[in-house]
Amino acid sequence: MTEQRAFKKLVRERMSRTGESYTTARRHVLAKTAGAPMSAVPAGLVYAEFGTDQHHEASLIRHALGSVHDEALIAGLAGGIGFMYFVFEYQGLPPLLTIVAQHHPEPWVRTALDRLRVPYDIWHSGKPQWAQLRKALDAGHPVFCTVDKSRLPWHGMEPGFGADPYTVVVAGYDGDILHVDDESAVPHAISTEEFGAAWSAYKKGRHQMVVPTGPAHGGPDIDGAIAATAGHLTGPVLGNNFDVNFGFSGMERLTAQLRDTRTKTGWERRFGKPVPFFHGLRRLHECLEVEYTAPGATRPLYADFLDLAGRPDAAALFRESARGWERVASLARESVSGLGAYTKVCEQQTRLMMSGGEEAREEIRALGERADALAEESGAPDAEQRRELFDGLAGIVESSAALERRAVELL
Repeated sequence: MTEQRAFKKLVRERMSRTGESYTTARRHVLAKTAGAPMSAVPAGLVYAEFGTDQHHEASLIRHALGSVHDEALIAGLAGGIGFMYFVFEYQGLPPLLTIVAQHHPEPWVRTALDRLRVPYDIWHSGKPQWAQLRKALDAGHPVFCTVDKSRLPWHGMEPGFGADPYTVVVAGYDGDILHVDDESAVPHAISTEEFGAAWSAYKKGRHQMVVPTGPAHGGPDIDGAIAATAGHLTGPVLGNNFDVNFGFSGMERLTAQLRDTRTKTGWERRFGKPVPFFHGLRRLHECLEVEYTAPGATRPLYADFLDLAGRPDAAALFRESARGWERVASLARESVSGLGAYTKVCEQQTRLMMSGGEEAREEIRALGERADALAEESGAPDAEQRRELFDGLAGIVESSAALERRAVELL
């Protein structure tokens, strides 16, 4: 577990224990751990503040611009919240649930910089351009890079397929050692060779570099950002058949499939057996609390942005909807945690699915059979309990969506 994941775990444990919001719980945990020893930040970097607050990319942008902007402002300008829901199915593997709770698919860094009116350069190339990167750093400019997260050693992951973009910032270098801003309160040191492997592994990015080059030219485009968020929730987003999976339509689709007991797209068929149930519920928690989101499906952070923008009534509704998304995530996590050997085997299968691919299909299948056998003796929810949970989750999602429709009407 990385330093930042451990910190977030402490925050969420306090939230569960006290009922506090993420921001309040985080403040208390920070105060309690303030006296703990911390490695020094290397000298000569282009900025001095590191570590994710609530949202990964919003925090990176804040640091890169000198920590002069509120994280909530940056997140809101990037589009803040959204909703995308898909379930991908592959032969011989459990269904893969994906929910993106933040604004999507526009790139966060470039969108935020555009709406902050901060000028920047962007480069792509067939191989790492180390001279260009060092030139930017020598000029005092941070460099945003899009990489394969699984190849960054501090995440402790098995190397994956490089399908998903992950943003980090190179904040300095010392010879062939780069100092990378990514979650931790101090930058990570990594060789150009190892970083280059992570950079190259995300092939769609083509070694992208985004380099802010100067101060903002004017005030932030708050109204444009709010309009974009509202537009993506009400749709259309892509202008094609996939729009049914986005925004309020995507929430309706999730609600209907949670309740569906008959068709092959319903959760009864997709996630109703022990092994798919584990993977689906674990992913549901991750997507609403960890991956491509801030806690609470990014709704509390977006509510803070709306307060800054002078929209307190809409902010209050989004905070209320956030409590529903937090409840969904909590129920999902509780349903598949602490179940002994069943949980361990399912987690082992997950790691193999993410790294082994086709070559590991037989081992993945065998682990699935073992998990099925372990489910009952480990105390995993039975069919009736799973059905009750799906119906309960559907009701919560429906209520949160209704609150957000009211909020969008106020925007």
